[in-house]
Amino acid sequence: MRYCTYSEHMQRKHGEKVYKIPINIPVSCPNRDGTLSDGGCIFCGEKGAGFENLSNTMSIQEQLEKNILYIRKKYKAYKYVAYFQNYSNTYLPIEKLEEYAEAASLDNVVELSFSTRPDCISDAYLEKLASIATKLNKEVSIELGLQTVNYHTLNKINRGHTLAEFIDAVIRIKKFKFEVCAHVILNLPWDDQEDVIETAKILTALSVEQVKLHALYIEKNTKMCELYQQGKIEIISLEAYVNRVILFLQYLSPNTIIQRVAGRAPEEDTVFCNWNTSWWKIKDRIEEKMEQCDTLQGEKCDYLNGKALNVFEKTDIEKTDKR
Repeated sequence: MRYCTYSEHMQRKHGEKVYKIPINIPVSCPNRDGTLSDGGCIFCGEKGAGFENLSNTMSIQEQLEKNILYIRKKYKAYKYVAYFQNYSNTYLPIEKLEEYAEAASLDNVVELSFSTRPDCISDAYLEKLASIATKLNKEVSIELGLQTVNYHTLNKINRGHTLAEFIDAVIRIKKFKFEVCAHVILNLPWDDQEDVIETAKILTALSVEQVKLHALYIEKNTKMCELYQQGKIEIISLEAYVNRVILFLQYLSPNTIIQRVAGRAPEEDTVFCNWNTSWWKIKDRIEEKMEQCDTLQGEKCDYLNGKALNVFEKTDIEKTDKR
């Protein structure tokens, strides 16, 4: 494989196939409930990112057990990650965080993963998660929505935070030795290839362990949909997206795990999604082109640890050789 896949990483780590099970709890987002904004990110629909989730009127255990029955039969997976997916899953009272984590701690769950925003991370909540991990004997990981390192674009999409908050969250999380997964959209209308490269560099410099890539899809009844239908934004071609993913991977650390290279959304809820192509065909195209170009993840990851000083090291080596 020419990049580090999540499935292979989990297989090595746990000795067998591991499947992520989404959990839907009754939380919101500070960018939706009026704390920061009441509009949310301009691409975010009413359902958030949890269109495949079961209803949060079901208990956490019921959600897990129902999904596990299906996954076990279809994919022959017997270990699971309990994934608190929709909206901001640390944006709730700290006591509730512990209650929900304990409810998800089934015997065959090997990890608890919390998807959230950079501005919903604090030392107090991380201390609670560390306590939970020890008490339940479960690994804990945190997925952070970043989308792009271009702070001008973050402002345009009404993200409600800048790059600084993301950096702060990662640094704080790492003090507690939890793995971080960053969510990134590589084809936001205001970003170019330089933003793609810089995003890979920032994530590498911060030693972010995992990345989840999205191709921008446009949901109905969102501000992004208005801009798209009014012709005020354009979406790059599928081929251009494939090229951006490969460019991103080339500059990313060769050790960073890639959870996915494209997302998906229900056709009935969108006006644009993945160029009317299935996500797995996009994945196949990326892998085929990497093979054709004979390129690898991390191939251009040579920019850290004082790159400019390499000229002196090279000179020293040349002097030694002449002796």
